[in-house]
Amino acid sequence: MVRIQRRKLLASCLCVTATVFLLVTLQALDTVENLMKVTGPPQGVTDSMQCFNDQRPLSNTRSSEHIKEVMVELGKFERKEFKSSSLQDGHTKMEEAPTHLNSFLKKEGLTFNRKRKWELDSYPIMLWWSPLTGETGRLGQCGADACFFTINRTYLHHHMTKAFLFYGTDFNIDSLPLPRKAHHDWAVFHEESPKNNYKLFHKPVITLFNYTATFSRHSHLPLTTQYLESIEVLKSLRYLVPLQSKNKLRKRLAPLVYVQSDCDPPSDRDSYVRELMTYIEVDSYGECLRNKDLPQQLKNPASMDADGFYRIIAQYKFILAFENAVCDDYITEKFWRPLKLGVVPVYYGSPSITDWLPSNKSAILVSEFSHPRELASYIRRLDSDDRLYEAYVEWKLKGEISNQRLLTALRERKWGVQDVNQDNYIDAFECMVCTKVWANIRLQEKGLPPKRWEAEDTHLSCPEPTVFAFSPLRTPPLSSLREMWISSFEQSKKEAQALRLWRIHHQTRKQQPGLQSQTLHSPDYGGFATRLGSNSLGSRVRRYTHQTMEDSPPDWEATAWAPESDTTLTRLWTIHHQTGKQQPGLQNAQMRRGLMKLRWSLGP
Repeated sequence: MVRIQRRKLLASCLCVTATVFLLVTLQALDTVENLMKVTGPPQGVTDSMQCFNDQRPLSNTRSSEHIKEVMVELGKFERKEFKSSSLQDGHTKMEEAPTHLNSFLKKEGLTFNRKRKWELDSYPIMLWWSPLTGETGRLGQCGADACFFTINRTYLHHHMTKAFLFYGTDFNIDSLPLPRKAHHDWAVFHEESPKNNYKLFHKPVITLFNYTATFSRHSHLPLTTQYLESIEVLKSLRYLVPLQSKNKLRKRLAPLVYVQSDCDPPSDRDSYVRELMTYIEVDSYGECLRNKDLPQQLKNPASMDADGFYRIIAQYKFILAFENAVCDDYITEKFWRPLKLGVVPVYYGSPSITDWLPSNKSAILVSEFSHPRELASYIRRLDSDDRLYEAYVEWKLKGEISNQRLLTALRERKWGVQDVNQDNYIDAFECMVCTKVWANIRLQEKGLPPKRWEAEDTHLSCPEPTVFAFSPLRTPPLSSLREMWISSFEQSKKEAQALRLWRIHHQTRKQQPGLQSQTLHSPDYGGFATRLGSNSLGSRVRRYTHQTMEDSPPDWEATAWAPESDTTLTRLWTIHHQTGKQQPGLQNAQMRRGLMKLRWSLGP
């Protein structure tokens, strides 16, 4: 009897358990359905199981947070592998390769795309054509506006794609999102010097963009103070070494210190310092002109912001702060670091540096001296006269910064440097574009024309690089690297001119008379078009200027070919492609014409 009762009890328990399990299952399914109606499907198997375990519907208060998560997942579900192949319209073709997902995720992804399409249509898409951020999809909040940021090029032809973002160093005219549609804005972020990409520093290229974030004060988002954390670090006395101590240290230290490991840049700073060293003692710790060694733990260039490195440099009275390029408003840590450490910078670089000095007397400007000999004489004078020297650090000792332009720039900039409480300048750049795109969307909704933003040549301004020429006995011969910057600048100018003509052609959809001008039939221009080879822009330039160039050399060039031996030409051509740089021989006009002849015989 007892056994029968136990069996009945067990059976009842099983029935109750089964009933509860069925109810729970039905409730969970209902919960998932509701969840998908609000925010789309779960992120994956793990999140789906969590929904079943929680057995709770999604509350309305969490909807906005899940919308953001959904938009991030949109990029993940639509992520694809690509193979690049050249297209005639000038951009890279994206061939989709199957993504290896299990059947559950594939099904969820398809369902997700169908149910969330209306949400994607609610946000403008900002496509990073240069994969700077590496983000496959993120809904970024910019004040009251939100935009979808992605590097996924499958959004190229999406109707909500409003802007293309470029990182200047990676900008390449051989791969552009073409054809460019009327509602597509282009924005460029470039905080580096021209040595990274000279093409951007020519008017035909920089004016391709609607929005800019560069080191120029004239940019839509100026990055001039990108290496300066705050006013407080300039005023700080943390690393300041008293002048009496520096005078004692002069028994074993030179008055000047130089620390550079990027040798022979476009500014040709090493040539100037080499000449200066013949008139005054300089301690050089870097790879360039090194005559003194740092401690082993500080030899890595990454240690230049280490406390130990700061304390070594702070012992000196003067530091040679020479930029790698001479451009308006291009000011790097080479200038700000000595000011933070209480060392007087001897500065060479931005011609507009006087607009950014903490005070009128806080740096020695190389441009004010006609020769290194005069600069050396002035530094020796300050080194021997404490009163004259202290005039250059008085602003720091008193904590007084009189430059209102500098104070205003730091106060009004919308990003921070090494500040977790502020956006970084890439976030600020993204939001600048997002906000301007939304402003135009609202104008169009009111039936008004959108505002057109355009970059100007002042947004990136750098003159042609030059080299210093002092005493012939001490001036080193031009190295391939020193000469390369000049030839690189000239070559980029030709590419910019070709891009301008290509742009004119596409804007009018007809050949312009200028394309047949004598200038474009010059050997230099023809050499440029030939050098571009099979890439789309090069092919178009050739087609527009020389209709038969793809089949045979044009007549105007045939009469000018030089009789150099094919062996010599082959050697130069090999050197050119092995180094990726124009060698001295390539700068000879006659040799260029000869290389063109070889180009036709060797093929691409």
